[in-house]
Amino acid sequence: MRTIRVGLIGLGTVGSGVVEILRRHGEDFQRRAGVDIRLTRFADRATERFAALGLDPEACTTDAFEVTADPDIDVVIELIGGTGVAREVVLAALRAGKSVVTANKALLATHGEEVMEAAEAAGVDIRFEASVGGGIPIIGPLKHSLTSNEITRVMGIVNGTTNYMLTRMGEDGLDYATALAEAQAKGFAEADPTADVDGHDAAAKIAILASIAFNSRVTLDQVPTEGIRALAPADLEYARQVGYRVKLLAIANRTAEGTDIRVHPTMIPETHPLASVNGVYNAIYVVGDAVGETMFFGEGAGSLPAASAVVGDLVEIARDLQTGCRPVVGCTCTEHHPVRDIATLQTRYYVRLLVVDAPGVLAACAKVFGDHGVSLSSVIQRGEEGAETAELVFVTHSAREADVRASLAEIGASEAVREVGAVIRVEDL
Repeated sequence: MRTIRVGLIGLGTVGSGVVEILRRHGEDFQRRAGVDIRLTRFADRATERFAALGLDPEACTTDAFEVTADPDIDVVIELIGGTGVAREVVLAALRAGKSVVTANKALLATHGEEVMEAAEAAGVDIRFEASVGGGIPIIGPLKHSLTSNEITRVMGIVNGTTNYMLTRMGEDGLDYATALAEAQAKGFAEADPTADVDGHDAAAKIAILASIAFNSRVTLDQVPTEGIRALAPADLEYARQVGYRVKLLAIANRTAEGTDIRVHPTMIPETHPLASVNGVYNAIYVVGDAVGETMFFGEGAGSLPAASAVVGDLVEIARDLQTGCRPVVGCTCTEHHPVRDIATLQTRYYVRLLVVDAPGVLAACAKVFGDHGVSLSSVIQRGEEGAETAELVFVTHSAREADVRASLAEIGASEAVREVGAVIRVEDL
């Protein structure tokens, strides 16, 4: 049995989980998978992590490129994240003839084509199951188990931080700031939560999923993205009253006009499987012409769930190296579907406005919607006796995104409108 020597770059949350899993199950892999995997080199700038994990000091370095250049290393695991140094590390490893495992969603969503081409040119493998959904297996099923399908839709809850916050806001009435502070206190949100709450993390993940599912390259900068900062408990309560739940959804649809892809808060029927996915859990919903509707559910982040996906990729690469097999499935993004302009989206909308509590304001706002061809399904006015302002809640019939945005631009310019609050698209799945 050949020993597969592995260099691990990045010993943070996921990297430490990889060390733990291999210590716990290394012998099991020999019996069950027929591979002998050894972590033999480590790199991290935080040198205190070496001792904390009980690693041999002689196997450790602060220079990641010492690992990629080591001739004894067969596989490199990159877990430092980002698109700067990480990109150079991954490319250096591939060009040195080493297969790579990464959890780096940002890298794959921005430089995926370059990375894939480098792997193909070197005749080595690049695997990235942990880049989407943490411990949820989704990349493998899309590239292997579901290849007999034409996938028409991939959508899901792919960010645990925002899902936790929306769960607390919807079920317990917490406002945004309180829910965020709680998520940070529990370690679910970073000190700078921008990537999560503004939807950028989810956008990178859906770009990767759409590229694989539709065999067409989608990059991060092509994904229209909105976060959850504008949402209030009242929005989630209104949704609940009419049989809906609010989730930050990452959505990709294959259409005749191209790929419809976006990330934004969405009202979905409470009867849909995604509506019951709460807390820090993730779920990815896939629709294929042969398999029908499927959903992949589990913990989307955390040390061991993400490390589980990393080690799973590592075992598959080790099997191929053991048997002398070349990578079977590399980049499948060979078709070229245009990405649809979100302005052409046709759906229903929920809109909450804060307005001056005066006669004629509601009628004036409704007229603006009508002037732009947006038909209203329902209108609710909420206010207290003697208050200077009131809330107006509109729900539209199916309308074009461009027409709704034009309406809101005109409404927002009115002196009677204090704020255009939440705008939530409604998906009647």
